[in-house]
Amino acid sequence: MWNGPLNKIGPYRYEIPKTYRGIKNNITMRVPAVIYANDQMISSVKKDNAPEQVAAVATLQGIVGRAMAMPDIHWGYGFPIGGVAATDAEEGVISPGGVGFDINCGVRLVRTNLTAGDLDRNKIKQLVDELFKNVPSGVGSSARVKLSRAQLDEVLEMGARWAVENGYGWEEDLEFLEENGCMESADAGHVSDKAKERGKVQVGSLGAGNHFLEIQRVAEIFDPEAARVYGVEKDQIVVMIHTGSRGCGHQICTDHLRVLEEAVRKYNIRLPDRQLACAPVKSREGESYFKAMACAANFAWANRQMIVDWVRQSFENVLGTGAEELDMHIVYDVCHNIAKLEEHEVDGEKRMLYVHRKGATRSFGPKRKEIPQKYASIGQPVLIPGDMGTESYLLKGTDTAEETFGSTCHGAGRVMSRQAAKRQWRGEEIARKLQQKGIYAHAASWSVMAEESPDAYKDVSMVVDTAHGAGLSLKVARMVPLGVVKG
Repeated sequence: MWNGPLNKIGPYRYEIPKTYRGIKNNITMRVPAVIYANDQMISSVKKDNAPEQVAAVATLQGIVGRAMAMPDIHWGYGFPIGGVAATDAEEGVISPGGVGFDINCGVRLVRTNLTAGDLDRNKIKQLVDELFKNVPSGVGSSARVKLSRAQLDEVLEMGARWAVENGYGWEEDLEFLEENGCMESADAGHVSDKAKERGKVQVGSLGAGNHFLEIQRVAEIFDPEAARVYGVEKDQIVVMIHTGSRGCGHQICTDHLRVLEEAVRKYNIRLPDRQLACAPVKSREGESYFKAMACAANFAWANRQMIVDWVRQSFENVLGTGAEELDMHIVYDVCHNIAKLEEHEVDGEKRMLYVHRKGATRSFGPKRKEIPQKYASIGQPVLIPGDMGTESYLLKGTDTAEETFGSTCHGAGRVMSRQAAKRQWRGEEIARKLQQKGIYAHAASWSVMAEESPDAYKDVSMVVDTAHGAGLSLKVARMVPLGVVKG
């Protein structure tokens, strides 16, 4: 339970002042910390004690602006889930705890020209079952395609480009992926043999946990102009893909955490929490982690690209119509759990920063050159997934989000651990409840169905409304699930 100061400084904004002295080891905050939440949410935020982690992040060497947490904040490893921090590109540090283990866990949205009236419940079931057959899912799931070590190195360094060049998807897909699906800083020489062994049998697989494939209906349009530019309209059928870098990314994080724990001692870095292990960005250890993390990010983009190809094939197989004729183009792909070198304005001065987004999504407004030209007048699409029985959202990035270094929330955020959820619910019970709501779910295990019960999460609408109210991202459309593939 958080007992420290948490002062309301404006609508949807609460501050832990820089003068807070409750941090372990008598280490002081270098910058204030801000949590984005509404008045109703703040009590549950305090119970989780995640504000303590936000305050601890504010002690990092080279941090600029403020340490921040998005409305989906909850306790995490080092950083809270929903944590955002930017460190100076010359004098700051980089921390795996600010990225997470599932590096570039991300969300991709594919549109179609189908409407809800084109697909009855039986057709939805056929599509979901076909998706389950074509896209490997579940704990420890192996991919349909087994890569050699040399091929995996290409994936790690080329990202989604490798997938497209090897027949998975369309050339134009790359334009609508964050970073065009590749971080150029990636160097497979900084990835361990163990991470590569785990990765070469998993590229092109969904995995388990909160990852999913969903067939969704666009239920509501909030911003008709932005929706038009994004190619989205009411009652349209869309497909959302949520997955990351699988065991490869997890192993990369694990490997480099060990190295950076030693680097903390080597560079005499004082931390209030060993889970904030870090290294100077210009050090050998810091640069090695960033290059390996970029490899994991590229793995995730290639992973989602292969899944998109199999999604298109699944629709073709069931509906007997080509994917191009179905207009199955990518709206956008966003990532969370990542650190990027970006230019932002701090105190009126443009600076290069390493922006850590741990359970947070990029939300760049119209002024940013990094977004596709097609969206230049609107801002980048922002994708906020729900979980099985709950709605998901399409939003647009804003210039206001520059106060968070172009960041917003990434999802609902858990309010109950996976173990607690399994004690409270049975997977079969969750599936029946979804069926009663008109949602067909095909899961690899009942255990995961129980873990991912919608009631184990915060109200995603409240989280999105808070981000919208704070101006960090603005609502464009709301989607509801019709069919779900769960690992």
